Amino acid sequence: MVSKKKIETIDEYIAGFPENVQIILGKMRQVIQESVPEAEETISYGMPTFKLKGNLVHFAAYKKHIGFYPTPSGIENFKEELSPYKSSKGAVQFPLDKPIPLDLLRKIVIFRVQENMKKD
Repeated sequence: MVSKKKIETIDEYIAGFPENVQIILGKMRQVIQESVPEAEETISYGMPTFKLKGNLVHFAAYKKHIGFYPTPSGIENFKEELSPYKSSKGAVQFPLDKPIPLDLLRKIVIFRVQENMKKD
């Protein structure tokens, strides 16, 4: 059995997808980087992860959607704006065949930064 190489960077993660998905993932990453330039980029749970005083957000590509994981509070505080999308307690699914709501993504990331900065 061939073992899959462990992904260690967000660049490696993004490079593993078709070009159309790479573009979407790149835009999401850019919005997060612009919103919180001091965040640390890492791979956690096999997903691109941004950390600042703990986990901020994760995202991951799937066959038909991009999963965005801003913790349950990130979903709850934006449930009205996220209502057009399939979501669960801590995740939302953005279909690959529709534009990603980048402004909403930015607002959620900034909310999560403010939340984490209140931690001791």
